[in-house]
Amino acid sequence: MSTSIASLAAIPKKAWAQAREFKLTAAKETRNSCSYCSVGCGLLIYSLGDGAGDIKQKAFHVEGDPDHPVSRGALCPKGAGLVDFINSEQRLKYPEYRAPGSDKWQRISWEEAFSRIAKLMKQDRDANLIQTNEEGTTVNRWLSTGMLCASAESNENGWLTQKFARGIGLVSVDTQARV
Repeated sequence: MSTSIASLAAIPKKAWAQAREFKLTAAKETRNSCSYCSVGCGLLIYSLGDGAGDIKQKAFHVEGDPDHPVSRGALCPKGAGLVDFINSEQRLKYPEYRAPGSDKWQRISWEEAFSRIAKLMKQDRDANLIQTNEEGTTVNRWLSTGMLCASAESNENGWLTQKFARGIGLVSVDTQARV
């Protein structure tokens, strides 16, 4: 015991006096929801860099959000490892399109992707919308397309999603929670 006390005296006073800075002090905190399953655990994602000039913003730490009503700060191993997914070079960060019969994917803009989706949905709805049933009652059913919703969204977002889907006539609507 006397040896360990004596060794403490050998540590320079400067080392004792200097406190280490907390690694999250200068970080930007972003709240999000985990996308791995339907539980929808809350995340706190910490990043450095403001995106100005050549300083690219990069996430370096992910932890559970203790204020989140679902997970209360807990994360499974997949959620805890999200920082690797976020920073992966293989992660798809933009829309791609593969023409019918082609084996090549080509990058397209978000505007092109959304315009293409809207155009194809309109074509399908125009061709397949059932406006009335056999008795002549207006039903506006669109049976040839379905919608898969995120189950980690809030009740309010879920309500809006259902209103949108039912408003355009979709009957086949489900959530990721059942997949």
